[in-house]
Amino acid sequence: MSRKTATIAAIAGLAIATTMFPGGQHAAALAQAASEQFVAPAPVEAPELVPETITFVAEPVVQPLAAPEPATPAPLTEAGSLRELVGMIDTAAPMSQQMRCLAGAVYFEARGEELAGQLAVAQVIINRTEDGRFPRTYCGVVAQPGQFSFMRGSRMPAVREGSAAWERAVAIAHIADRGLWESEAGRAVFFHARYVNPGWTRSKTRLAQIDTHIFYR
Repeated sequence: MSRKTATIAAIAGLAIATTMFPGGQHAAALAQAASEQFVAPAPVEAPELVPETITFVAEPVVQPLAAPEPATPAPLTEAGSLRELVGMIDTAAPMSQQMRCLAGAVYFEARGEELAGQLAVAQVIINRTEDGRFPRTYCGVVAQPGQFSFMRGSRMPAVREGSAAWERAVAIAHIADRGLWESEAGRAVFFHARYVNPGWTRSKTRLAQIDTHIFYR
């Protein structure tokens, strides 16, 4: 018998006993027994109120995403030679003024030389921009008075754009600027043609001779 059923039975018994034995001891005893068996029902908690309406925010709530890792540029290629690398450079892409100055110096100083010699000339110009004794830009280095004989003051002569020599010079300039091929000139900041012997070479360290030029630090 469940507790609820027993409780109901006890109350019913109390009612009968009271009716049958009013004021008697048996009625009192039965009433006490029924009261001891009666258990008050547990209070029922009020149900949680659910809002009748939902408020939506104006903007979507989005979990912030971590910033993507910057893409690492893939190497140009594992070129087997400087000549192969030159053939892979896009020389038709637009060039900045600084890159035109670098390519122009290669063109006028070494367009008839082997590629290693052209790269060495470009490397000297780059090295000068990193040396406090010289201007900080390619155009500044090339236009510095008394440094490059092909210059007409601060003006560079016109080049034959579209020629094979200009295309090679442009490719060499890009290769040197981006450090895609190590030059034999190393950290040289001076050079001269091998058929002359300028006096300033006595205070410089000779690093290499490449085709018709000798390079110094």
